[in-house]
Amino acid sequence: MHTTLRQADFDYTRRQYNTVVSAAMKLLNTLEAMPSAAAVGAPPAAIGVLCEGLGILLRVLAPVVPHITHVIWVECGYAGVGADLINTVWPQVDETALVRSQMTLVLQINGKVRGSILVPADADHGAIAAAATASDAYQRAAPGLAAPKKIVVVPGRLVNLVI
Repeated sequence: MHTTLRQADFDYTRRQYNTVVSAAMKLLNTLEAMPSAAAVGAPPAAIGVLCEGLGILLRVLAPVVPHITHVIWVECGYAGVGADLINTVWPQVDETALVRSQMTLVLQINGKVRGSILVPADADHGAIAAAATASDAYQRAAPGLAAPKKIVVVPGRLVNLVI
């Protein structure tokens, strides 16, 4: 949620409202993918995260669609707990929530996407190359080959193995 919030903040500063709406859709998809907080025995933390996420979503959408977000804000009970939507503070990005221990890289073989690999966030080129060559996708595409001819790593995005 905070990664998407950071993107929405950046898009508002650039006045790119279409991508702000896209960020809101990503937030909504994230909230829908969460386990139901209304389920019997749902932990209080899940309810808190859902409430925080919905509050962030409404505040991100408020400048674009103020009337409907105000109505939803009141109907969800946020106005009774805090301020009206127009007087509430803009949500702040929690930088600690953005820290990741692992990252997923797209795995390409000869320029075609064949899967993805999970590597530590601080992995260097050698560790990424080792994980890519050890992947099932590479083993299926190049059975018996010891090493690819070339390994191209785009940091944080993808790894391409040329066989």
